Amino acid sequence: MTEKVEDLTVTYTEDGIDTTHELDKVILSKGSWTTIIFRYQEWDRTKGEYGADKYTIRRYQKRGGEYRQQSKFNISSRAQAQGLIDALQGWIAEE
Repeated sequence: MTEKVEDLTVTYTEDGIDTTHELDKVILSKGSWTTIIFRYQEWDRTKGEYGADKYTIRRYQKRGGEYRQQSKFNISSRAQAQGLIDALQGWIAEE
């Protein structure tokens, strides 16, 4: 894995192609437990292009000086992302 939180990525390269291409990330928390939300695209081999934007929230634990992924939540569609945003905004507005 990696020693620096800024170096964590979801980009995955296979046969010289980024099959998972990271577009952006926001570090939500740092420390021995780190939470990051990533925006990414997956390579569509049949079309020869990247698909729609996707999102994933990853939790990493730092052990032995290295970050290791412990859990993930994939947001599979724009509608699901909007539902998550709406729910959080509603709860925060209640406070």
